[in-house]
Amino acid sequence: MPELSIVIPAKNEEKTLPGLLKSIKKQTFKDYEIIVSDADSKDKTKEAAESYGARVVKGGLPGPGRNRGAEAANGRYYLFLDADGELPSDKFLEENLAEMKRRGICAATTYIKPLSSKPIDHALLEICNAYNLIMEKLKPHAPGCCIFVKKHVHDELGGFDESLTLAEDHDYVQRAEKAGYRFRILRSQPVGVSVRRLEKDGRWGLAIKYLKSELHQMLYGKHETLPYDYVMGGDLEQSIKPRTLEKSLNDLVQQVLEALDKEISLEKISVKTKEKLIKIKDLIQYELK
Repeated sequence: MPELSIVIPAKNEEKTLPGLLKSIKKQTFKDYEIIVSDADSKDKTKEAAESYGARVVKGGLPGPGRNRGAEAANGRYYLFLDADGELPSDKFLEENLAEMKRRGICAATTYIKPLSSKPIDHALLEICNAYNLIMEKLKPHAPGCCIFVKKHVHDELGGFDESLTLAEDHDYVQRAEKAGYRFRILRSQPVGVSVRRLEKDGRWGLAIKYLKSELHQMLYGKHETLPYDYVMGGDLEQSIKPRTLEKSLNDLVQQVLEALDKEISLEKISVKTKEKLIKIKDLIQYELK
């Protein structure tokens, strides 16, 4: 029985998956197995996975894909990764697992680091890191690109909630914490994350999508329908279009205004909250004049 099972949901990832698998093979920690949950890829994702010694099982969208991989796993710990990410340090597994055990952590994520040289990408992800750190003990957030968890915790939780279309990763660690299992952000080594979704939606466009998602979760709870179009895996690359900063900013402003209109029209929010939203909307529109 391996110490660690690495589970990777994938769809049409023949271009990106080898980079992740190479970084795993370079790790100083060797007691692991790799399971790729394939969501009916039309390219050579399966062949790429098997060429690095990974087992391939039938997957699906990220939540179901992680669950199918976990069902086939044999490790005492699970690590869920995205197929387009990488482990920047050869000691990623060794040091993060050691920290988990040393601190008595049952479920964890790491800081995230962009696989990009652009300062804006580093700035945006540092904001994400800061926010996740603030929420660590309040309402845990864990990006699905990197989640460590003990097997028995995953089993007790029943895995990821497959009824959710978004933020199933946050829901997963929040349920773990609620069940009495300690969640923390590991400080040892960050995970490398792809910026292709930033390229597709524009930096600010993606920021507003995540902001709207976060506001929805805070105000109304879980996502059972998608608040925006979600494209999984390698299919994302086919939809990437160049975006100018000006267009991204204009889109951001318009989406903020639309979101505010929608929130203001809701009957369930308090008068005080509605007044605050109206004031924010008025300020934005004033700045646009």
